[in-house]
Amino acid sequence: MAQPTVQEMLESGVHFGHLKRKWNPAMAPYIFMEKNGTHIIDLNKTSAKLDEACKAIQAMARSGKKVLFVATKKQAQGIIAREASRVNMPYVTERWPGGMLTNFATIRKAIKKMGTIDRMEADGTWATMSKRERLMITRQRAKLERDLGSIQDLTRLPSAIFIVDVIKEHIAVNEAHRLNIPTFAMVDTNANPKDVDFAIPSNDDAAKSIELIVKAMTDAVAAGLAERKAGKDKEVEAKEEAKKEVVAKKEATKEVAAPEASAEEKKEA
Repeated sequence: MAQPTVQEMLESGVHFGHLKRKWNPAMAPYIFMEKNGTHIIDLNKTSAKLDEACKAIQAMARSGKKVLFVATKKQAQGIIAREASRVNMPYVTERWPGGMLTNFATIRKAIKKMGTIDRMEADGTWATMSKRERLMITRQRAKLERDLGSIQDLTRLPSAIFIVDVIKEHIAVNEAHRLNIPTFAMVDTNANPKDVDFAIPSNDDAAKSIELIVKAMTDAVAAGLAERKAGKDKEVEAKEEAKKEVVAKKEATKEVAAPEASAEEKKEA
């Protein structure tokens, strides 16, 4: 799994931070310099932190855990939706529903409501309703799909969440903390890297920067999933080989027992 090089990060603008007056002092270890009143992120440290985060998220994917990707800012929505879908992971790109994690049971009920509406259309109940009722339910279904459709397959709490902007998604960060869910995030110079478990110092405003970091993370997830599949395939092959050995031993036992029985019969005769 190839990580983005420092040059690639430089070309994508990963190093551009916020204005000096907006900085968070906790980001001092990751700031290389100040240029024209803007902080510049040390890409060598970004590379090291990205590598650490990728290894951790790859291990999670390898063990079959789900990672929830979160980004509701406009320039990140399409990137998160595309990359998370590529590795079959849940994501949130619309408004973060309050209690998404801390009140997950209620969120699951809302998701099940979509299935109930779909069944109404299939079993004929839809046809017995008035035009006004159908319109109201259709609008409700569309709203649920927009807000929760991307997490429809999330049957239990995620094992980790990845966030593009920790300040904008502070509610998600707080909910994850309350439930001790590990957090991965792109952290710009105006944020506190201590708010998350795996902070990746980077520009969380530019689309190119977001795409580069998110793709590196989803590539790590894909690698973990591939390793998991390879491990399962090896287990299946090992079981098949074990079965063949058992069958072969049984056949060999039968072949050995058959001549012995013939010798005994001759002796009796």
